[in-house]
Amino acid sequence: MRPSFLITREVILKFNRTQDLREKEYLKKQIRTNILRCKRRLGLKTLGSGKHVHVPAGWIEAIYLAQCKEDIQEEALNMLYASLDHASFDYDQLHVLFFIAESVLYRLCCDAFLTTYLYSVEIKLVKICYLVFLRLFIFFLHGHLGSFKEHLLRLQPYLYALALSEDMYYRYPNIFSNVAFILETSEILYERVLFSRPTFDPNGNTEGHKNDRSNMKFQGYLQLNQGYEVSPLLWHSVAAWACVQKNSPELNKVLKHLNSHKTQLQKKCWLDSALALLILGEAAKLNMVCLKVLMDLMRYFISSIMSPQNQEERYSGNDFSWAWNVVYIYITVITEICLCAATSYLRKTAFIGFCECKTSNKKISCLGTKSEDELILKDTSILGLWKYFSSKLSKNCHNLVWTGYYGLVYNMVIMSSELQGDEEQDGLRNLIWQTLQKIKLCERDERILIAMKIAQAEINDPTDPFTCSFTKCSTNVGDETLSKYIGWRIANTLSKLFFPSVDVLPVEKQLKKQAQIRSPKKKEEPVKKKVLHFTVREHPSKVDLPLFPDPDYFTRADEQLTRIIDHHWQEELKIRQKEDATCEAEELETKKLMEQNNFREIMKKREEKLHKKTKPYELPLGTEVIPLENKPKCEKIEVHMPEIHYKKDNYRLGKLYCD
Repeated sequence: MRPSFLITREVILKFNRTQDLREKEYLKKQIRTNILRCKRRLGLKTLGSGKHVHVPAGWIEAIYLAQCKEDIQEEALNMLYASLDHASFDYDQLHVLFFIAESVLYRLCCDAFLTTYLYSVEIKLVKICYLVFLRLFIFFLHGHLGSFKEHLLRLQPYLYALALSEDMYYRYPNIFSNVAFILETSEILYERVLFSRPTFDPNGNTEGHKNDRSNMKFQGYLQLNQGYEVSPLLWHSVAAWACVQKNSPELNKVLKHLNSHKTQLQKKCWLDSALALLILGEAAKLNMVCLKVLMDLMRYFISSIMSPQNQEERYSGNDFSWAWNVVYIYITVITEICLCAATSYLRKTAFIGFCECKTSNKKISCLGTKSEDELILKDTSILGLWKYFSSKLSKNCHNLVWTGYYGLVYNMVIMSSELQGDEEQDGLRNLIWQTLQKIKLCERDERILIAMKIAQAEINDPTDPFTCSFTKCSTNVGDETLSKYIGWRIANTLSKLFFPSVDVLPVEKQLKKQAQIRSPKKKEEPVKKKVLHFTVREHPSKVDLPLFPDPDYFTRADEQLTRIIDHHWQEELKIRQKEDATCEAEELETKKLMEQNNFREIMKKREEKLHKKTKPYELPLGTEVIPLENKPKCEKIEVHMPEIHYKKDNYRLGKLYCD
């Protein structure tokens, strides 16, 4: 049935320009019905699964709704962000993803760049654009962007304008990190897709599309489509995630090889490193060993970047200016672990580190006092990084230090808001609150204080400097400040790309398990916004739609022939097993008959020789067996023997007695 009210350009302009309050309320009521329909079409309550879910159509409708002003725009952007976070990867989404990218970049370049202040809508637009380009990069790894060169060309002027606006976002690393990721991804896409000339094999496939993904002995780089080489760090991170999902005993070996490739983090092309941290963080949410490896990797990376040798290279031109992107992504990942890990021990370890429970309060109380121990990075937990960055912070410090400190403060404010109302996490939230209070009292660096203001504005706190009203908006499905599902989606998709023979748990079960972890039982409804509580319905949906195109005729014929051969081989094996069992039974019966015949022959010969029909060692019939205790004793018997005379000697036998 076609809806009676559609969102068109005329409706949007009429809603934005009208001054009549009655007409505006009527239009807003009609638009609200479209928002409810859009939420159902996006499947926000079911993680993108359901009978009436059609994600691409929902994305387009959400983009149209985002053209409206006021709270309609905020709610539409929240819906779009939440759906981009948890929706599955489907080839049919590509056209809509390019449409969203063009729309969002247009809004940023033509509206946001012209404003003097930073607005909350601008932050949401950048986050949405980040998720779009993250998804485009995953589709690029699968080789699906070859037919979208025209769409990439349409984005080129907007991306060029975005590159010129880096100075605007430099003071806000939470936004600047997303912008840097967008620009780095676009550079790779233009280099590998637009300006490359792919060669084709005789079967008509792009060279490199079919590679030996089942080779577990990874050597060097894994080459994918358009000649792009995946780093060993990313490959082993996906392998570690797959081992955690299967509870494989090979996990320790994979993590050992992953740790041997830790120098890959220092490569200037940091996109693979970012994805590796994102995927390894998903494994760390379920496994303590993975969490330790993740923290050790970052400790090595920060220590190497901040070493005196690299500090000297900083002044010679190689300043590792890109390194802060990797650190900021790691801080985002460790924040998600603090919020969404499977066990409380994992969450606590991610925040205070390994075996640091007794010294956590001491760390908080000594802010502003710098000791020699604080100058050495011992731990890359939230508190460990905070202690290290606070000791290194200065006006002329490395940008990795102040951006990392900014990211810690920003994410701690977000965590404090997310954990409010969760009684099981009161201890962790109190520790975060104490840390933030110490920072407010002792920190004087304006860059760090801005992080608190930005985070409070995003969670719509009463101290929001970007809104005129002090009333809080109603909590809606899709109101999220952190992306919590995209990491699992990427890990699941890349595991199928790198290891197509490896089967992990179904998507519905995994996401349902994660949703249960993130939705604790609460006695009272909290006042502020909380973590979304999703449930998954048992419906055949598009969650598990294949990302690869359907196989051709010859591939299907080969698979069918293989199945037929396997079936006949199993039938033949069963027949052989039955024949072997029959032969064995016949041999046993023949052996038994031969033993019986031999015994008859022996008894026949015995009867002929001894004239007895009893068996050997068998008493004759009628013989009474007398027990030993009833046997009569032998009395003394006197025997008289006559004298015997020989010719030579005479022998005389005396009396013999028998007892």
